[in-house]
Amino acid sequence: MDVVLVGLVNVGIFMVLFVPFSQRLLGVRFGLGRLAVGAALTLAVFSPLMSALAGPLPWTGSNGAAASFLALAAVCSMLAGLIFLVLSEALVPTGSLPRARDLRRDLSGRIARTRRYLQILRIAVRHGLGPYLRGRRRPGRENAAGQADLARSLRLALDEAGVTFVKLGQVLSTRSDVIPASVAQELSRLQDQVSPAPWPQIEAVLTEELGAPPNQVYADFDTEPLAAASVAQVYAARLDGVQVVVKVQRPGIASVVERDLDIVQRLARMIERNTDWGRSMGVRSLAEGFAEAMREELDFTVEAGNMASVAAGQAVTDNHDIVVPELYAQLCSRRVLTMQRLDGIGLGTAAASIAERGLDAARLARVLFECLLGQVAIDGVFHADPHPGNFMLLADGRIGMLDLGSVGRLDPSTREALQRFLLAVDHGDPVAATDALLEIVYRPDVIDEQSLERAVGQFMARHLGAGAALGPAMFNDLFKIITSHELGVPPEVAAVFRALATVEGTIARIFPGFDLVAASRQFAAAHVTDRLAPDALRRTATEELATLLPMLRRLPRRIDRIAAAAESGRLGLNVRLFADERDRRHITGLLHQTLLAILGATAGLMAVFLLGTPGGPQVTESISLYQLFAYNLLVICAVLVLRVLILVFRLPDGPHRSTAGGS
Repeated sequence: MDVVLVGLVNVGIFMVLFVPFSQRLLGVRFGLGRLAVGAALTLAVFSPLMSALAGPLPWTGSNGAAASFLALAAVCSMLAGLIFLVLSEALVPTGSLPRARDLRRDLSGRIARTRRYLQILRIAVRHGLGPYLRGRRRPGRENAAGQADLARSLRLALDEAGVTFVKLGQVLSTRSDVIPASVAQELSRLQDQVSPAPWPQIEAVLTEELGAPPNQVYADFDTEPLAAASVAQVYAARLDGVQVVVKVQRPGIASVVERDLDIVQRLARMIERNTDWGRSMGVRSLAEGFAEAMREELDFTVEAGNMASVAAGQAVTDNHDIVVPELYAQLCSRRVLTMQRLDGIGLGTAAASIAERGLDAARLARVLFECLLGQVAIDGVFHADPHPGNFMLLADGRIGMLDLGSVGRLDPSTREALQRFLLAVDHGDPVAATDALLEIVYRPDVIDEQSLERAVGQFMARHLGAGAALGPAMFNDLFKIITSHELGVPPEVAAVFRALATVEGTIARIFPGFDLVAASRQFAAAHVTDRLAPDALRRTATEELATLLPMLRRLPRRIDRIAAAAESGRLGLNVRLFADERDRRHITGLLHQTLLAILGATAGLMAVFLLGTPGGPQVTESISLYQLFAYNLLVICAVLVLRVLILVFRLPDGPHRSTAGGS
């Protein structure tokens, strides 16, 4: 017991000396766990190293030599601790391991996630997807039969993996620019219909979110769900004579989705790290975008905000044939959504009703299509999933818009580029269409614009001429042009393409002969060209002039100063290199590391030369003064090299650069 106590006291003493010196020499901070191990190594090495340098005790050298050897042994033994700190930072960076208290708290969750992770891998391997995960096979390089097998295996694996992976497959089915078209078509068969959760569990969610049981909040509440999906269930209710529907999140689904999203992102990182096709497709960014969208879908306040934004858009307010359900904000929360109940039938099965009631199917199709185009090109907020189940034919002949959990948003510059693209299509101008397309997508550093213009011209001639139909083949050809020229499609633009492709199928349910290309041109001529009307041009010119007026007032005086300076020979141009603090900091860091590396190499070379130099005054019987200097220079070399290495292993802008991290 006494030996253990003495050892702990010695480690504590060495910690007091080792901690400030090590952090000062290496220029970074470490967790106490790493520092304690480094101090223990220093203590363990000190005595053997002292004996090796000065011989066995008792030692009879002079006091100065004794102090020199004692200092040299202390510094050399400290190198063992410093080397440990550098190697531990290289192998296990600070912050990469959870803290002890976090590990204790999350241990059960980590075990559950690990089991789920292994289960997903087993499902993938059982369905024959193992070679793709290991990089031995690449999607898209199989023949037609191979792609069909891959598509079927992927669909079955995602279906078996559960709700999050089914949602992932549904999203991938809309990204023909990323995966083969045959695979996307197979994934479109995924459905997320499940058995409803028991009413007591749903009642508990409603009571927790609304602060009271549903029979106290609503005048009437039907406990049988109208629909049940993987994320939420929908119920009919009544509020003071007003019929409403209540969307309730399934209990426990948030934790399940969050766990699976972590697995999706881990799989994406593994695939991108181990496979060429994963890196080329950017699966990590795809997974991050999918995770963000899924987390938003779990927060019903986001859907409530989407409903308010869509309802306030010009495409809805100016169109009296489109209805967005009224929202009851006081009865909405993260897991509950209460909205007006629309009376009607699903648009997917409304063709017979339209014919029986004598409604104009072509007009309804035009109303729906122009509403979506208006949301995309004018409002910048659009329904990103306009499949037939998300629209209703109401009793009064209008169209109701449902399920706005998935909404796309476009910034003003992208909207203007889309408007120019529509105008170019209307005018049949492939050059203008190419210019607008390059503003919509991500362009590489080098691009053959002439080849792209020819490809766009051929695309317009094939798909946008008289009698052409807007359909999957058109979007597949457009994505082929984009991928063959190495253009990148932003997620929000991909959502536009997906919405247009989806709405084509929706409109075909009520009016198969509708000409979407002609309708697009009519929309461009009627709405987009409004910007060129005299009133619009006058308003735009007034706004621009108001912005430029202060600058125009100062311009003559500045021109006069420049002309006077040039006339008198006093005109000069001052350019500040590295004006940005971040650039100066980066260059200073590089110079610092370079200087340390040069000094370390110089000290090492001098030490080697001194060790190889014979003669010199003898400090002890076995060590000369030259060798003593050489050992000190070797210590200096080692410290400088370790400092450079720790600066390399620690990212300059990492989160733990200047704070103590966990061990």
